[in-house]
Amino acid sequence: MSGLRPPIRARIRDLETQQILQVSQLALDDPKVIPLWYGESDVPTPDFINRAAAGALAAGNTFYTHKQGIPELRAALAGYTGALYGVETSVERITVTSSGMTGIMMVMQMLVDAGDNVVIVGPVWPNARSAVEIMDGEPRGVALRFGNEGWTLDVEEVMARCDERTRAVFVNSPGNPTGWMMPRAQQQALLAACRARGIWVIADEVYARIVYDRRAAPSFLEAADPDDLLIVINSFSKSWAMTGWRLGWLTHPVAVGNYLANLVEFNTSGTPAFLQHAAVTAVQDGEPLVASMVERCRQGRDVIGRCLAALPRVRYTPPDAAFYAFFAVEGMTGSLDFAKRLVHEAGVGLAPGTAFGPEGEGFLRLCFARAPETLEAAADRLARALR
Repeated sequence: MSGLRPPIRARIRDLETQQILQVSQLALDDPKVIPLWYGESDVPTPDFINRAAAGALAAGNTFYTHKQGIPELRAALAGYTGALYGVETSVERITVTSSGMTGIMMVMQMLVDAGDNVVIVGPVWPNARSAVEIMDGEPRGVALRFGNEGWTLDVEEVMARCDERTRAVFVNSPGNPTGWMMPRAQQQALLAACRARGIWVIADEVYARIVYDRRAAPSFLEAADPDDLLIVINSFSKSWAMTGWRLGWLTHPVAVGNYLANLVEFNTSGTPAFLQHAAVTAVQDGEPLVASMVERCRQGRDVIGRCLAALPRVRYTPPDAAFYAFFAVEGMTGSLDFAKRLVHEAGVGLAPGTAFGPEGEGFLRLCFARAPETLEAAADRLARALR
């Protein structure tokens, strides 16, 4: 092999193993450790959704299917979006994807050439940055600020990071890991600034329904025209307890539908039809489930909030949305090593803040979408470890 070109692309070879995975691998199957590192509830998918999938299987929905999604699901999602946000959404603006992450990857494949950049508001779920890097693009971070009122963003700072090679601004609201929720006025301002410069807005709104003071978080769809350079990413994972189903969807301008259909073809060749039929049932009959998920997360937020408020070394503001406590620990140097220590010394698995970019260093993330008794036990262990 001496002198030959390396068989693996440098970008792929140099991708860092996700730090949350690095922590979870220490004790993934250890029953003594309380695992709060991943972003999912402990609620299994309800029977009414499972039965719909089983029925679709029994009916023979096991063949190749429409690239952008079965007509029934695209229509259901268009109707759901219109009812939720009061904006008319055509079926042609909906593309079903095999997970929200697949949607993110497809969008980066569509927009980013080598040498382009994407401005990313962080701290944020690390996979968005990696998707840009895989395309030989440059992820450019802009940090949210943490203060007494929680997390805030300076839109002017976002636009100052853009240049002639900026293809998109990526915003996750409600935010993972922060729970930050972008105000509608800021969405309007960012969209107007990007529109003027021909820059796409990629809005990750996966946590749009996990909100504690309203039915749904503000959406860029409420501020945009149908033809704006806006792509909204969504998923069935969080609100409908379907993390393992790997189902998501994109809302986009009609003009890019054919390009996305081609990318579906070359990435997955389509999402299994029987899963999509179950997703129709989730959308049409799942509002009580969504409400119960929010209430469960509200209880979890209260349990963890009481614990963290009593710890003098901890700085924490309860989130407005999503299901994470993202808190700073005084004197902590190196959140990855600290999270690993907590696994061994406290028996609690958390995600290190640095997993969400340099903006997250000094913080830890805890998923509170769990049973109250599980969180009470975790809170007791953390109280002893963080005093």
